[in-house]
Amino acid sequence: MAKIKKILIANRGEIVLRIVRTIKEMNREAVVVYETPDRNALYLRHVREAVLLGDGPRKDYLNIEKMIRAACLTGADAIHPGYGFLAENADFAAACEREKIIFIGPSPKVIADMGNKVMARQAIARTGIPTIPGTTKLSPDNTGIEEAVQFASEVGYPVMLKALAGGGGRGIRKVTKEEELRSAMPVARLEALSAFNDESLYVEKCISPAKHVEVQILADRHGNVIHLGTRDCSIQRRNQKLLEVAPADLPQNVLEAVEDAAVRAARAVRYENAGTFEFLVHPETHEFWFLEVNTRLQVEHTVTEILTGVDIVRQQILIAEGNPLELKQEHRRLQGRAIEVRINAEDPKNRFMPEGGKTVDRYQQPGGPGVRLDEFIYQGYHIPRDYDSLLAKITVRGHAWKQTVERLRRALEDFLIVGPWTTIPLYISICQEPDFIEGRFDTSYIEGHPQVFDYEDPVLGYARTDQSARIIDLREEKTPLEQEKGPEKAVAASLEREKSLRSSLTLPEIESLARIGDIRSPISGTINQIYVEVGDYVEDGDILLVMEAMKMHTQIVAEVNGTIAEIYAQEAGPVDFGQPIFKIRVDGD
Repeated sequence: MAKIKKILIANRGEIVLRIVRTIKEMNREAVVVYETPDRNALYLRHVREAVLLGDGPRKDYLNIEKMIRAACLTGADAIHPGYGFLAENADFAAACEREKIIFIGPSPKVIADMGNKVMARQAIARTGIPTIPGTTKLSPDNTGIEEAVQFASEVGYPVMLKALAGGGGRGIRKVTKEEELRSAMPVARLEALSAFNDESLYVEKCISPAKHVEVQILADRHGNVIHLGTRDCSIQRRNQKLLEVAPADLPQNVLEAVEDAAVRAARAVRYENAGTFEFLVHPETHEFWFLEVNTRLQVEHTVTEILTGVDIVRQQILIAEGNPLELKQEHRRLQGRAIEVRINAEDPKNRFMPEGGKTVDRYQQPGGPGVRLDEFIYQGYHIPRDYDSLLAKITVRGHAWKQTVERLRRALEDFLIVGPWTTIPLYISICQEPDFIEGRFDTSYIEGHPQVFDYEDPVLGYARTDQSARIIDLREEKTPLEQEKGPEKAVAASLEREKSLRSSLTLPEIESLARIGDIRSPISGTINQIYVEVGDYVEDGDILLVMEAMKMHTQIVAEVNGTIAEIYAQEAGPVDFGQPIFKIRVDGD
C-alpha cells in the first residue's frame, strides 16, 4: 500500500473546493486545473498549484492527454475525477493506470461495464434483482429511430430516451408519442456527444409514479462492502435532481431490501471505491427496479455525510491507497433527517432556463446549527455561460423531518444571491407546500405541484418583498423609529437591470411572436447548429436550430408555414434572451 502524496483534481466548480478541503485535512497536497473561462474560480484561491489546461470551454476538461500531462508535470501521484467530465470515463482511468497514477475510483473495467447502461442492466439482472425493460444500444441514424419506435410501440408510451454513457440527468428525455420520439433523438444524440463524447442512445420503459431511491456504497479491494443508507432523489426537473433527502421515507423492510440489493449488486460486479446504486420504487406497492450505477462521487453525497458523519472523499482516498475499509456496517449510524438542495443559476419561472453570463452583485451565506454550504461563487463572480448552472449546495440536518424542513427554509431565506435568478425562491416555496411538509413526494412532484412556482419574484434574493429593517436608537431620549433601506446602489442597479430585462420581453410574448414568424431566443446561450438558410421553406414543427446553454440543448422550431426571410444569428455565436434569430415570411402575408 503506497501512501498518496499529491492529488490532482480533474474537475471544476464546487466539487473541487470540497475535495481540496479533505486533501488538506489528510495532510496531502492538492493540484487543480482550469480553463480560461474559470480563471477567476474560487477554488484557485485555496491551493498552491494550478494548471491552465487551455481556453476551453469544456473540451480541455474532457481532454485525457492534457489531464495526464498536468499530473506528470506537477508530480501528482493520484487523480480524483470529481463528478461529470471524465469521472466515469474508462479510458481516463486506464490512462492513469498506464502512467502509474492512482485513479481515485473504480477500475477501468467496472467503469466501462457499469457506464454502459445496457450492460449494467444486464449484469444486475443476472443477480435476480428486478430491472426496468429497455432496449440494447440503438443503431445510428434512422435505423436507431425505427428501433426506438418499435420498442415504444411494444411497451407503450411514455418511454425514456437516454444516453448510453449518461449520468447526472444529461441526455435523458421523457417521450410521450411517436412524433416526439422521432424529433427528440437527433437532439439527444447531440447532447450525449457534448456531455459524454458518445452519442449512443437507448430507450427504457418509463416507470411513473415512482420514488427515485439510491444507495451509497463503499467497497475496498479486500472484499469488504458496506452501504451508508439511502437517498431519495425524486424531486427533479428535466430528469435532473433538484433536491435530495436522506434517508428515503420508506418502510424499514423496504429500505433494508433496497440496501441489500445494492450491496449484492456491488459484490456481483466486483465494485471498488465509492459508488451509488440507483433504483425506482413504486410509492404504494414498494416494488422496486434497478435503474443504474454511478461509478463516482455524487453531487448529493453531502446529504449522506451530514447524516452519518462519514467523509466519503476521505474514504475514497484511503480505499485507492489499498487500505481496508475503516468502517463496518454495524458502525453506520443515521442521525435524524437531512435535505440537500442545489442552488442553480436558473430561472424556474422561465422553464429553468440557465442564467449564465451574469454577475453576482451581492452574496450573503447562510449558516447556523445543522447547516452546511458547498459553493464556489463570491460577490463579484461572473458566471460563465459555458458550464453547468450549479452555483452552490445547501445541506441541512434535523432530528425529525419537519424540523429539517423548517431549518432548510430558514437557511434559504438567509441566503442572498443578487444578480442571476436562482432556484432559491422555488425551494422556499416547496418548503411551504403542504405535501412536501408531510413528506409526500415522488418523481411527479414538480409537474404535479405547479403552485410552487407561484411565488413573488424575490427582492435581494429573498422570498419576502419588504427587506427594510426597523432600527430603534436607544441613544436618543425619545427612541425614534428609523428605517434603514436595504439595497446599496450596486444591488439596486442589479434589480433594475433584471426588472428591465423581464419587462422588455417575457417568455409568453416570445412564444406569441413566434406564431407570427418573429423567432426570438427563449434563453441566453450559444447557437450549436442552424438547419435552414434564407429562402428555405419551412412548415410548422420543423427544427430551425439547436441552442446550447450550460450543457443543455434546446430546439427552436417553426410555429408557422412560410419562407425564411432573415437569419440574424450564426453558428457558434452567442445569443441573449429575447434576441431576434429568424424572420419567417408567413404564407398569406
